[in-house]
Amino acid sequence: MTGYIVATYDITNPEAYPAYVAEVGATLTGMDVEVLVADYDSEVIEGEPGKVTVVLKFASKAAAREWYNSKAYQAVVHHRTTNTVGSMVLVDQFVPPT
Repeated sequence: MTGYIVATYDITNPEAYPAYVAEVGATLTGMDVEVLVADYDSEVIEGEPGKVTVVLKFASKAAAREWYNSKAYQAVVHHRTTNTVGSMVLVDQFVPPT
């Protein structure tokens, strides 16, 4: 079943955050992943999500978790977590009940 990572956050340190953008792409190389959404000016219509929204599509939740826990991603994630506030969730695709 397809797995998705959905991130929504606000950038709190615009001077340092670009290091994340510069390095995160390389962590996805060779992965079966599709960037479905990458919006730096998300339009909030309900709740309090951040202005940045990113949605990554992986072959499975296990594949998404493998990327997130990889040495490559863990080496750069601090650029996001120390320079933004928000959330990242791992979810399954929706499968209608039969």
